[in-house]
Amino acid sequence: MIITILGGAGFMGSGIVRDMISDRAIIDITKIRICDTSRERMEALKAELGDPRLELVDLDVTAPEKLAAAISGADICVNCVPTLAGHQLTIFEAAFNARVPYVDLGGLGTYTVKQIAEHERFKAAGVTAVTGVGADPGMSNVICRAVADELDEIDRINLYWAAELVGDENPVLVPPYSVSTVLAEYAHPSTQFLDGKHVTCPPMTGVEVIDLPEPWGRCEFMYSPHSEQLTVPLAEGIAEKGIREFTWKLHLPHREHEAWVGLVKAGFGDFDDPVEVNGVKVKPLDVLTKVIQRNIERNSDRIPEQQSHEIHFAIGHGRKAGKPCKVRCDVIVTPDPMYDGYVDACTSMNASIAAQLLLKYPKKPGVYAPEGYFDVSTYFPELEKRKFRIVKTID
Repeated sequence: MIITILGGAGFMGSGIVRDMISDRAIIDITKIRICDTSRERMEALKAELGDPRLELVDLDVTAPEKLAAAISGADICVNCVPTLAGHQLTIFEAAFNARVPYVDLGGLGTYTVKQIAEHERFKAAGVTAVTGVGADPGMSNVICRAVADELDEIDRINLYWAAELVGDENPVLVPPYSVSTVLAEYAHPSTQFLDGKHVTCPPMTGVEVIDLPEPWGRCEFMYSPHSEQLTVPLAEGIAEKGIREFTWKLHLPHREHEAWVGLVKAGFGDFDDPVEVNGVKVKPLDVLTKVIQRNIERNSDRIPEQQSHEIHFAIGHGRKAGKPCKVRCDVIVTPDPMYDGYVDACTSMNASIAAQLLLKYPKKPGVYAPEGYFDVSTYFPELEKRKFRIVKTID
């Protein structure tokens, strides 16, 4: 099997490479094309990993012929180019034109609806695409499927993600992922599924406090723009069970949460709207990203050792065999030496799992969200193989 990974030397892409060349591989991989704009990063990754199956390809997604060459002949295209860079639909179409199966990491649902609208065209051409196959979206969608499968009738499913950092307090703001994504989660309206229809909710609303076990403790969750609420309540096997509510809520570590709220209050939520400084127009996002990067570099010796603990969980309410039923499914990710070298093992490993399962168990052409394509019975064992702890309760 030949795997093309666009953005393959970036934070998420390099993690996917690490998982695919490990002894956890699901399929027989003969070549991995690492396609990236940075030759330096690609060569450093290849030198570190030392795997002869790695091939380096200089990537320019704005050059159609180079993009086509990177994808052509592969068994699957894994798109890790940041969603907010604006190239997702271009890459999606390039994979279709090459008749190569496609997966991406999603990204706040920015393009999800447009991609799924192409389902019939992809189906007719015999091409499979699954959107949003990281951690959230991705694994989170499969968690929702696990909950839904336990219920005969569904009133609501509520999905949550919380992260907490354990260790000395960090005097330096280190984003958990791209600055633009975090700001969008805090500053942009979200679409939730309430009373049987999609509605737009203001940013940082839907506040809900939940007591979780340590190290998370008491967590304040809020609505956030994501793709799960756009697809899960409409999915086959879920919609017909009568679901009336589906929400997605976020909780970042307490002190980091305060910092991002402060940046939004200061006006950085409009991060793509240029401001003029000394006669030059600049985007607040570009300035903030550079300042944060510089601050991290200048104060690297002050950044303490911290361990990230994540909990992803969905709670479903409905009926089973005619009786009221509550189903909860948690996936817990805690520090482990297996995750050394990864920036975000949860996202990278899930993307690797999804791409490989799509090739091992090819099911149906078309465009799908993860809950519409993957089976819990084959997906969850791969999580456990990577030391993700799964807890499901039915009351």
